[in-house]
Amino acid sequence: MFNWFRKKSRIEQLKERYRFLMRKSFELSSKDPEKSARAHQQADKLFQEINYLSYRQADK
Repeated sequence: MFNWFRKKSRIEQLKERYRFLMRKSFELSSKDPEKSARAHQQADKLFQEINYLSYRQADK
């Protein structure tokens, strides 16, 4: 219940955006392959940033 008021970390925000883009990419794959590819590329960039931040956080 108290999680409603908790501020999301940068990694959690990026993960939500990543999930949204991957879902969008999947839905667009049959209708418009170019848009699907663009959404997938953006999701890949977010995935790299998530990995970077999680590795940097693990070093601490």
